[in-house]
Amino acid sequence: MKYDSVIMGVDPGSQLMGYAVIGIQKGSPQLLVMDVLKLTKEKDIYARLEMIHTKICALITQYKPSTFAIEAPFFGKNVQSMLKLGRAQGVAIAAAMQSKLLVTEYAPKKVKQSITGNGNADKDQVWKMLQIILHIEEKPQYFDATDALSVALCHFYQQKILATKPSSGSTIKKKSASGWGDFLAKNPERLKK
Repeated sequence: MKYDSVIMGVDPGSQLMGYAVIGIQKGSPQLLVMDVLKLTKEKDIYARLEMIHTKICALITQYKPSTFAIEAPFFGKNVQSMLKLGRAQGVAIAAAMQSKLLVTEYAPKKVKQSITGNGNADKDQVWKMLQIILHIEEKPQYFDATDALSVALCHFYQQKILATKPSSGSTIKKKSASGWGDFLAKNPERLKK
């Protein structure tokens, strides 16, 4: 099937890396793949980084995304964990850039807010909204996969918003949303049928 655009989303990790790809057709997102890369079988951190690079490159070759979205690491107290996460993210970004993809990074709160309307939503709330929006039946084994899918969908929504904004020279003023009715009128795909 031919898509207007294809978005790849990644939730980087040093033990599990979530990934998802969505295809956009006539303004509507469709799930193409959602899964995780298990890195725990390999003890060597550099071998894990190579696995990440190889997987990202393989996904890019298979699905030919037009854009690449990745979740930004959150700032934790454990410096070693942050270092490992940063390396994993860097390798994924490098693989995307090697394929000349536009890379966009999203903070976890931004992703949750764009999917659920609440930047503090828990992973189960995000998953339930993803099920509704993309009509997914089966729950994946790991939330890392759904996190990656939410990053891809967040990017889709952000592109949609940018496409509707008037150019800087325009005198058109956009009305702000006046409630749920207005929000649903502008985002019919988010309404459960």
